[in-house]
Amino acid sequence: MEGNKSNPRALLVFGAPCSGKTSFSTNFAKKYDLAFYDLDEIRDSNRLSRKNLLLIVELVARTGKTLIFEGGLGTEKERTEIRNILRSAGYSPTLIWIQTDINTIRTRLKLRYRSVSKARDVYDTSVENLEAPSDHEKPIILSGKHTFETQCRHVLKGLADANK
Repeated sequence: MEGNKSNPRALLVFGAPCSGKTSFSTNFAKKYDLAFYDLDEIRDSNRLSRKNLLLIVELVARTGKTLIFEGGLGTEKERTEIRNILRSAGYSPTLIWIQTDINTIRTRLKLRYRSVSKARDVYDTSVENLEAPSDHEKPIILSGKHTFETQCRHVLKGLADANK
């Protein structure tokens, strides 16, 4: 799974809140011993601007190691910014879009926040700002309800197909 120094990989995982992004990303990073960065967590815990967050992405990209990023990828513009930074650092970025049905997302949000109104607010705000990938972005699409092993097989197949 590890990319080589001349063409390292970067996986960019995005989707609705509680779709399974973090579960997939952390498990995949652990399984393949990869660096994982939750850009929303980094931004929020350090009160960073988007500009400063992108500087961090640039610094991390200097490592040449295979990376997984989650968060900060909700719009096509955000995904393009990060993909351009990674490409200029020699990376082959791949988008992974995790899709989960609305009822499952709402149930997971209610469990997370233990409040129907908070879950509704988070869902409405997040979904309002989330943009599905455009045709030219060509993401690997995963179900947030499939097992991790099934998701892994699908991602590895998608990465192999991209190299053909």
